[in-house]
Parts: sequence; structure tokens; C-alpha cells
Amino acid sequence: MSIAEAREISRLASLRNLKILDTLPSESFDRVTRIVAQYFGLPIAAVSLTDVDRQWFKSHVGVDHTQIPRFKAPCSEVAETCKPLVVGDFELDPYYVDSPLGQAGVRFYAGVPLITPDGYGLGALCVLDTQPHAVDAQQMAVLTDLAAMVMDQIEMQHAVGRIEAVSGLPNRYQLFSDLRDLQIHAAGKPRLLSCLDLAQTMQFDRLSRVMGPSHFDGIVASVAAFLRSHVGDERTAYQIGPTQFAIFAPENATPASCVPVLEQLLRDVGEVSDLRMTMTPSIGVISFDPGDMSPEDALRALHGAVQDARNSETGIAFYSATRDLWHQRNFRLLHDFPKALAEGNQLHLAFQPRLSFITGRIESAEALLRWNHPELGNISPSEFVPVIEASGQIRQLSAWVIDQSLLHLARWQKNGFDLRLSINISALNLNEPDFFDLLIAKLAHHGVSASQIEFELTETAVMAEKETSCDLMQRISDLGVRIAIDDFGTGYSNLSYMQKLPADVVKIDRCFVADMLLGNRERVLVDSMIKLSHSLGYDVVAEGVETREAADLLQAMGCNELQGFWLSRPMPEEALCAWVLEKRAADLVHAAVA
Repeated sequence: MSIAEAREISRLASLRNLKILDTLPSESFDRVTRIVAQYFGLPIAAVSLTDVDRQWFKSHVGVDHTQIPRFKAPCSEVAETCKPLVVGDFELDPYYVDSPLGQAGVRFYAGVPLITPDGYGLGALCVLDTQPHAVDAQQMAVLTDLAAMVMDQIEMQHAVGRIEAVSGLPNRYQLFSDLRDLQIHAAGKPRLLSCLDLAQTMQFDRLSRVMGPSHFDGIVASVAAFLRSHVGDERTAYQIGPTQFAIFAPENATPASCVPVLEQLLRDVGEVSDLRMTMTPSIGVISFDPGDMSPEDALRALHGAVQDARNSETGIAFYSATRDLWHQRNFRLLHDFPKALAEGNQLHLAFQPRLSFITGRIESAEALLRWNHPELGNISPSEFVPVIEASGQIRQLSAWVIDQSLLHLARWQKNGFDLRLSINISALNLNEPDFFDLLIAKLAHHGVSASQIEFELTETAVMAEKETSCDLMQRISDLGVRIAIDDFGTGYSNLSYMQKLPADVVKIDRCFVADMLLGNRERVLVDSMIKLSHSLGYDVVAEGVETREAADLLQAMGCNELQGFWLSRPMPEEALCAWVLEKRAADLVHAAVA
């Protein structure tokens, strides 16, 4: 091998290592070519890189194509010699007169080399025209300075915060930059971007703890090498997180055509470094128009798609705007909740009475939380309470609900209005070490007896809690507070566990009450639930009673109380007091007449 051949191999290796060939157009390079064209007053300028058999344009002004053959290309000579070149008139140059550029009508060329720190010429920064020209030393000095700026940009993108050390792949900042360039140059051309996530956070933490970071680095390096071979030289893989890799699909790809490819990718990557034994890879995909979606939103949507993929059966999920809006709404609720709690005019209680079949009287009511958001309007507790509960703010919410409930009870007691109030709390409150002491303090502060309140906890939540929670429930029960198991029948229904619960009431879920009118099997199920609950020592409340027929059936089955729209919808405090007093007065009149 000759010295020239060996140098050319090294030069091409240096070019490949910079990972700039066939990358997206970049505004940072386009600014330079625009300046060059304006400074020289010429129509054509380019940042040209010399590949094996072509000149590829990272940036260009005045031409539509992105590459030309390397054969007799002036930029190739500049790259090989690392020296400036000026061809004042192609027609007077015996070598370039019949070159592809000369035959295309180009008459003038001036280019200076793009030289790496180790002395290899990558290509040239050049200007061209269809008319002959002469250039002076000052113009060539300016062109040389601008070429150095281009080279600085190339080196900076490669070396300063743009390449992950372990994988050798472009990182999230480079992907963001490429997305920004797509926004400028590829608006109206939909693209598909996928994200391969090797592991859930818990798996990543466990593997790093057990095997050490060097083992994980080996996995990342293996996956990066696999992805390079998978995408080929024409596309780029990015490492955008410790376990996450992004890949653009080919420009003509469709969501349907991508699915088999992604399924195969999941299967293949699972075999890399025994990955399948320690991690569960998943892939999220977004289809987007770079002109309509900002780089920030594209990356956010991509991460959302990956999270959805974690919950899918296939391990693959496409971005869903509907799911995204749902997550954004939940975040909005979480963000706005502390303000709603502090202001005091957004949250309020409504009350739904319960009728006792035994006495025929309204003896209790359930306090139901309501949130009237200033912008989103009325928000159902079934929507916002799980969000608050998952955030860890349920302590503050339960404290507010208990305070407000006791405040109402104290006011009713002062006005001679006797009614037990059922209050919904979270099973997570039972894990608070000071919950019992705070409850005693609140009862004393408001002057309310423990026997006037009932705590409701969902069956599923109670079953999932620890033994210490049962101990706290027992202390609360011993204090005189009634405990009700809400939504009975929809959760675990672990009878051996339920017989140990210090509860007084079970509330049969509304779905069973509604189905009761469908047929005999449904009625037998509700009847069995009532009898079983009674045998375990519980009173039974039926929720969601909406018809007289259902109420009569429940009374015949021995149900203790009912609650539902047939009796009354939830109402404000003033309406509840008036409604109960009116009903009690009517009952007295009816009894007197009878």
C-alpha cells in the first residue's frame, strides 16, 4: 500500500468518526454558507465533505442537490492536498474544463480546506459561479477564517457535550439540535422517531447495584454497536438517556410498515449481552410533522410513548394525543391542588343522606368532596383524588376533609340537628404515625363526639395495607368511630382477612345494586353478600339505589341502609338540613295519622 493510499484510508476514517456524513441540514452551518455567498456576492456556496466516491454537502446555498460525484471535483483536490484552490475560469483550465461541474456550466470555483487537528482534509468551504472571477488575498483570508469556524463547529458538535462516552453515539442534545434543524428544513414532511428503552428505572437501579456500573456500561456499548449495524451508515442512532436510544425511521416509512421492524428489533436486542435476562426492553414511537411540533414537544411525546409502551402487551406503543392530554390534565390538577387547598373557595363538601330500613329515618349522610376549578370547572373526585393520593398529598387532603366535616357536625350539633357523618379517607392515612393523635385533637377542637363520625375506606385499599394499619383501625374503632368498607365486592374480597378487620359497615358497590334488577343470579349475589356480611357482624349499606323496586328488594333482603339518587342526590349543607327536617316532619305527620 502506498503512502497516499494509507493516508486516504486514515482520512476517511477520521471523516467517519466525526459522524457528520448524511446528517440533517443544520442552521449553524447554513449561517456560514449564507455569509460566504453574501460576502463574495456569488450565488452558490457550500460546505462540501469528500467521501469515497462523492462530494456530500452538509450545507449549501444556490443548488438543490446534496451531492455530486467526487470525480474531478475541485473540493476533492482541496481535501486531498489540504490547500486552497481557485479555478478562475473552468473553460481555461485543462483539467476541470470537462469535469462534471464544468459540463454543468460552472465557470468559477474558490475553496479552502476543512482540516482536522490531526491534519486530515475533510472537504472544503467553497463558492462557485457560472461566470469567471478573480479573487484577492483578503477574500481568500476571509474564506479561510470562515472555514476554520466550520471546522470548529464540526469538532464542537462531536466533542463538546454531543457524544456519549460509553456508547460513542450522539446524545440527547444532538438529537434536539437535529430536531430543530428538521423544524427549519423539513416542515410538512412527516417523520417517525422511535425510542428504545432497555429497562425500567427499578431494573436499571437493581442491575447497577448488583453488577456495578462497569457491567452496565458493557451492555450499553453492546447495544450501541448493535444499533449501528441495525440502522446502517445512512441513519443515526442516538443515546438520549442511561437506558434509552432514539432512531429516526427512513423518510418513506409509515407507522404500519414500522411495526414488524420494531417487533424484530425488540427480539434481536433482547439477545444482546443476555439483555432479556435482566431487563425488559420497550419501544415508543411518535409520528410528527417537524414544522408542527417543537423539539421540546417531540422529545416529551417520545418519552410519553415509551411510558405507554411499558404498559402494553407488545412492548411497543405509538404516541397518543388523547393519553398525552390525560397526563397533562393530571399534572395540571396536581399543580393546582395546593392552591385550591389554600384558597378555600374551590373545594367544598356536598352531602348525600342515607336511609335506615330499620327505623325508617335519615340517620346519617356521606360527605362528598367537590372541586370547582376556576378554569376547568367541576372536577369529579373519582378523577382528582387518585392523582392526589399518588402524589403523597393525600395527608393534607384528608386533614382538610376531616376538618370541614367536623366543622359541619359541630354546627349541626349546636342547632340540635343530629346526624352521623360518613367521611372518606385514604388507607394511606392509616400509615401516618400521628393520625390517631391528630384525630383526637380535631375531635376535641370541634367538640364533636367520635360516635358521630364514620370513616369510609375502599376495600381494595384496605386489603393492600399492612398489619399496622389494622392496629390503627382497631384503635380508631375503640375510640367510637365507625369504620365502613366502601365498594365492597369490587376488590380482593379476602374473607379470612375481612373477618379480622375492625370494621362496622360494608357498603355494597353500586354496580351490584344496578345489576340486581337484571335477573335472579344477580339478585342472589346481592342477597348472599348481605347475609355473609351480617354473619361476619357488619351492617350493610347499599349504594347507587336509583329505583323504588331496588329499594324494596334490598329491604326484603335485610339490608340496613340505602343511599342513592332514588332517595336524594348530593346537596349543599343548607339544602340537606332543610330536606332532612322536612322529611322527618312528614314522617311524624304520617305516624300521627296512622
